[in-house]
Amino acid sequence: MSYSRRSFIKAAGAAAALSALPFPGILLGRQPQKLGVALVGLGNYSTGQLGPALRLTRHCQLRGIVTGSPDKVPLWQQRYSIPDKNVYNYGNIHQVADNPDIDVLYIVLPNSMHKEYAIKAAEAGKHVWCEKPMALNAKECREIIAACKKNNVKLCIGYRMQHEPDTQTIIRYGRQKTYGDITGVETEAGFRFSGGTPWRLEKEMGGGAMYDMGVYPLNAARYSTGLEPIAVTARHEVTRPDMFSEVDEITYFTLEFPGGIKADCKTSFAENINRLQINCTQGWYRLQPFQSYSGIRGTTSDGTTINERITDQQALQMDDDALAILQNRPVLVPGEEGLRDLLAVDAIFQSAASGKRVRIPPAD
Repeated sequence: MSYSRRSFIKAAGAAAALSALPFPGILLGRQPQKLGVALVGLGNYSTGQLGPALRLTRHCQLRGIVTGSPDKVPLWQQRYSIPDKNVYNYGNIHQVADNPDIDVLYIVLPNSMHKEYAIKAAEAGKHVWCEKPMALNAKECREIIAACKKNNVKLCIGYRMQHEPDTQTIIRYGRQKTYGDITGVETEAGFRFSGGTPWRLEKEMGGGAMYDMGVYPLNAARYSTGLEPIAVTARHEVTRPDMFSEVDEITYFTLEFPGGIKADCKTSFAENINRLQINCTQGWYRLQPFQSYSGIRGTTSDGTTINERITDQQALQMDDDALAILQNRPVLVPGEEGLRDLLAVDAIFQSAASGKRVRIPPAD
């Protein structure tokens, strides 16, 4: 079964009765203990990861939901004690502006819907957490950033790995040149897609391996080197044309960084792959897996083990982002980070289509 964008966002459910009470943490000058979060979209990631993780957070709490599937509402209300007034659908989401229970809207929708609902969240005066990829292209990213700035709300992109401690270790290795200068990066991420989420096969919805999994090696190449790519060469490959008639099944791309550093990257909906290796003048270090929900581990050329255990990646990510809002300081992964990835993604698709090397423009 294939779901169209129109059917996905069909408004459903009763309109919420909204409270007119003020937000005491702001109006009385007191810092609230926890931020209220509403999940926008109740698909697999919200159900299996974000909802449970919000039970573990110290600085935020699940207080609302936005869904186009009214049949999901009773279970979520029962499981997370969500009152009727904090239940919204895609047609009345703007009314969240009047709800002091909710401070953050977390956009967990198909990629093609990120821009529309991130902007609606900002215009409602709520902070925006947006899953990766931030949008379909760099132009949409700039529109989201502009809306958040205009409405004076913070924008965080859901690159959970940048919050993860083993990932932060390899970022530190690169910054401190622990194994010398970086000479190259090898990274790949993917899984065997069997059609469980049909929108991932639709071009209009932002489906395909590059959008869904390719941003992991792309983002990893950037954060591990601390550099921005200047050009890319890419190609697509399809092994199941009956399934992948609209979107990419496999994408290979080589990023060029200043100083002659290259990152050889692969993403796939055809096989399970999950590796990040950074080669340096005085050795190497790797994480394998580098982007799983748990079990991140690594090693280095001198036998050092990289393996710091944490309870939950998503809880850590959301607590970090909540604290940045509560303390009014810069977030770890802002909208500009998502924009830089999409500038590269735009170039990757251009290169794969033309067969030529494509320059990646700067974000500024």
